[in-house]
Amino acid sequence: MSLPGSGAVPPREIDPDTMRKVLGHYPTGVVVVTAVHGGEPVGMAVGSFTSVSLRPALVGFFPDSSSTTWPRIREAGAFCVNVLGEDHQDVCRLFATRGADKFGALSWEPGPTGSPVLRQAISWIDCTLENVQEAGDHFLALGRVVDLSARSGGGPLIFYRGGYGGLRLAS
Repeated sequence: MSLPGSGAVPPREIDPDTMRKVLGHYPTGVVVVTAVHGGEPVGMAVGSFTSVSLRPALVGFFPDSSSTTWPRIREAGAFCVNVLGEDHQDVCRLFATRGADKFGALSWEPGPTGSPVLRQAISWIDCTLENVQEAGDHFLALGRVVDLSARSGGGPLIFYRGGYGGLRLAS
């Protein structure tokens, strides 16, 4: 059985720059995914994080296959998703920079899995790595939630059309 419209349009190669430009019109939250590998904290900025399931509690993110940090997080087998606040553009840029001393000026504490929970984060989700699937030039990393918490404070950091901002809800 085929779905209506399936196969009606043959697949074509989409230009990556066009894809990035068009999808840039969709706002995304910004998180830092952290872990401990070889006794050292590691982390990376991620703009593709999502809730997947409530039962069981699962979350997911999509690390780039060319990331040098992702293999260390994968090998650690556990990670913490740190949701950045609207005033944490500098933290995002730090974790997006290859080779930077990402934890030198930041305070953190180990979460239940041992993964770093950034004190700057407005919320955090500590996970064990449940599953990894290839997804084009990225991976889909699924995490089983071990513990999580939200702190009071401002709104989330949002990435939209190549820039950062906050979220203002209508009252």
